[in-house]
Amino acid sequence: MNMKTRMLIGAGLLALASTSPAMAATRHKARTAAAGTSQAEEIRQLKAQVQALAARIDAQQAASQQATTLAAAASAKVEEVAQDTQATQAQVTAQASAMPDQVKMALASAPTPDKFYIKGLTITPGGFADFSAIYRSHFQGNDISTNFGATPFPNNRPGQVSEFRLTARHSRLSFLAEGAINANTKLSFYGEFDFLGAAQTANSNESNSFNPRIRNLYGTIDWNKGDTGIHLLLGDSWSLVTMNSKGITPRNEIPPVVPEAQYVPGFTWARQPQARITADFLDHSLWMAVSLENPQTTFGGSVPPGVTFNAPAGSGFDSVNTLSLNHIPDVVGKIAYEGKLGDHGLHMEAYGLYRNFTTHLNGIGNNNVSGGGFGGGFTAQIIPHVFDVQFSGAIGTGLGRYGTSQLPDVTFDAAGNVHPLHETMLLAGATLHATKALDIYGYAGEEYVDAKDFGVAGGVNYGYGNALANNSGCLVEGGTCAGNSRKIAQITAGLWQKLYQGSWGRAQVGLQYSHTERTLFDAVGGGPTAKQDQGIISFRYYPF
Repeated sequence: MNMKTRMLIGAGLLALASTSPAMAATRHKARTAAAGTSQAEEIRQLKAQVQALAARIDAQQAASQQATTLAAAASAKVEEVAQDTQATQAQVTAQASAMPDQVKMALASAPTPDKFYIKGLTITPGGFADFSAIYRSHFQGNDISTNFGATPFPNNRPGQVSEFRLTARHSRLSFLAEGAINANTKLSFYGEFDFLGAAQTANSNESNSFNPRIRNLYGTIDWNKGDTGIHLLLGDSWSLVTMNSKGITPRNEIPPVVPEAQYVPGFTWARQPQARITADFLDHSLWMAVSLENPQTTFGGSVPPGVTFNAPAGSGFDSVNTLSLNHIPDVVGKIAYEGKLGDHGLHMEAYGLYRNFTTHLNGIGNNNVSGGGFGGGFTAQIIPHVFDVQFSGAIGTGLGRYGTSQLPDVTFDAAGNVHPLHETMLLAGATLHATKALDIYGYAGEEYVDAKDFGVAGGVNYGYGNALANNSGCLVEGGTCAGNSRKIAQITAGLWQKLYQGSWGRAQVGLQYSHTERTLFDAVGGGPTAKQDQGIISFRYYPF
């Protein structure tokens, strides 16, 4: 029997066995047992899943309960805070209602910062935009800076016509940079500019392109320790002869508050390059200073031949101008006291001025003479914060250039010798702070000079105030009027009304009226007087 036959017989026997009843029963029992085991396992797994789901549901219910509790607590806290806020608001409202009106106004207009900072420096901008209208009863051809010493007489034909002018040239820009080296030392740099410069190309024909000019440009070093201090100023600033309002400190000068850029006759001042050293003592109440200032001389009367007293300006200047032959600086020494009489603030000061005047006598040599004088003044609060007064004056020889009217410093005799003129300047002023927004002011001032009459030589009148000058035509149109000015006097009054003051700066309007008189020395035809009435309305905006 081969292998193939044996395999066929085995397969038949296996098929026969599988179809027998006993074998079928055995297979059925095996399948039933397996099915039971599988169902039990499924039931066990389902029970485990149900238990896990129940545990999860319990955890979620617990978390929900906790969240409900926290939400209730937060709601209670919010309600408590709301009640506290309402109570605080009610308290603030009650306190505000009880505040004085001036406190409410102060809070409402609390200023915003007016400085900015860079590299450790504090920068303070300043200045204002000015628009002014000027009326003069007699034409002078001046902008807002009036030449009071040239007030026209009736012989002046243009002076037969009144004058009206609009200008924005008195607008001003300034900045102050300050830095502290240490607790006792401070450096400062100040610049201030307006637009009253007038180059030869500047005119009012079309573009009105007037150039800026320096008013102040200087640096300072302040050493302060305890109740004393030392202060150095180098640059272009107000002369030390100018009245201060506090100690001897820059940016505290007190020119008349008029919109007129030439101020008021009788006011003693200059702005010029200088080197100044100042010291203060006794808790900053006593001040002393000395300055070396740029010299310049003004001349009056006839100049004899053979005298050189000035020269055309050279490099750095307009060649149309001339410079006097000075070689020694003007020297000013000043002392000031800052104090009180009860509740009334008081400032007093006095100064001395030395000057030198030089001319050249052709072929002979130089002629040097000295001049100078004394001055001072005071300011006082008669009624604090309501009514202030001030008075200042100066007397001496060769002081003319320091006066508003610009009377001459010196004159000449027939031999060419230079002679300083004796001059007196006086100014009184008062300011009423009528309201928080309204200031009313008034000034009266004059400058007068003594004559130095050196007679006639070669048909020429020499000196200043020569009695042989011809004044016969001063009051006749086109007439001869050759006399010299003896006195310039003015009374002026005005007001400044603030239109707005707050975070956006300050806007104000000013009105001023002045009456000026220019009187000549008595000479042939008498000593006539020319009169000028001037009115100015000025609008200003101070953004800083």
